[in-house]
Amino acid sequence: MIITIDGPVATGKSTIAKRLAREIGFIYFDTGAMYRCITYSITKQHVNIEDPEAMVSFLKNIKFEIKIKHGDRFYFVDGEDVTLKIRGEEVTSNVSKVSAITPVREKLVLLQRELAVGVNSVFEGRDIGTVVFPNAQLKIFLTGRPEVRAARRFAELREKFPDETENLTLAKVLEDINARDNYDSFRKNSPLKQADDACVIDTSDLTLDEIILKILEFKDTIRTRVRSS
Repeated sequence: MIITIDGPVATGKSTIAKRLAREIGFIYFDTGAMYRCITYSITKQHVNIEDPEAMVSFLKNIKFEIKIKHGDRFYFVDGEDVTLKIRGEEVTSNVSKVSAITPVREKLVLLQRELAVGVNSVFEGRDIGTVVFPNAQLKIFLTGRPEVRAARRFAELREKFPDETENLTLAKVLEDINARDNYDSFRKNSPLKQADDACVIDTSDLTLDEIILKILEFKDTIRTRVRSS
């Protein structure tokens, strides 16, 4: 069974997907981290994303790995552990642009579909239920008020990168979130949107336990339908 969890930035996708996968014994995949890894490497190598030949060469040679240690996932690009580095400000500000590049999406969509073969999995991202797994058995779309999401992202960045975000303001984070929502929703290649058959959850005023319970209820409803059909 494949469960997809999509939604805009800072709706709690990663936290929710991890917790859900752990509770039901599924394998968790963070597709956003995959795009961040690509973005980190492009930035580090100063690859010109406007040069098709440079991008083809880059994507052909990049080595991407996911390693699991004590239940946690670590991301490696060309042998370098980038697990924390891909959450930095530079990657965050460029990942939407990189993830909209057709060859990048084609490479990672193929990888994501390969990872899903023969396993029960929870995939989270922005186009998982619409593009990557349009036939997934359960699709969740998370939403949230921009102000709430900005407060979450601000707290997360300040905790993880206290030195780099010393001058960061909540107003700037809110501005960035609104800009990214607009970009992700209206880009031509795999825009962020709710699948027609997705179950929508507004996470603004819900606890993690309440959100997980709602998803499990949706899952049980689907299982009941399958048994009765």
